[in-house]
Amino acid sequence: MDLEQLKFPIGKFVKPDRISSAHRDSWMEDIASFPSRLEASIKGLSDVQWNTTYRPGGWTIRQVIHHCADSHMNSLIRFKLTLTEDEPTIKPYFEERWAELPDSLIMPIEPSLKLLEGIHERWTMLLKNLREQDFSRTFIHPEHGKKIRLDENIGIYAWHGNHHLAHIELAKKKV
Repeated sequence: MDLEQLKFPIGKFVKPDRISSAHRDSWMEDIASFPSRLEASIKGLSDVQWNTTYRPGGWTIRQVIHHCADSHMNSLIRFKLTLTEDEPTIKPYFEERWAELPDSLIMPIEPSLKLLEGIHERWTMLLKNLREQDFSRTFIHPEHGKKIRLDENIGIYAWHGNHHLAHIELAKKKV
């Protein structure tokens, strides 16, 4: 596997030309099931595996799990801002720097698993109760200067969870 395949084992997110309700439903199911799929993927890992990276220069399994909690927490906030404000500009963060903080490097993963469970339960409830017009609401991502629709962001985060589950599977194969 080359470095690009190791970095993006399921490929990069590709937005469909037209996002259908079937796309949204499938993506929402991926978001809803992410915590249980994550827990299943890490069951029985050894101490060595927690600190194994999925690629040279990549994060450890521990860092990936803490990153998912950080990222998905930010995403839920972005959804709520977008639903309650007119085209908000969201606050980006340096995910690479967050992954180097002590809570990501050495802390056990249980607190992040609890966070993910709660975040995804709330997020799923919110998503399943959106009105059709809510899916077209947008936020501005200042890093890209781009407007992102909520329906697209649902797909991005369904992909994000699956992307990191694939990273965990790659890391598990190394040990």
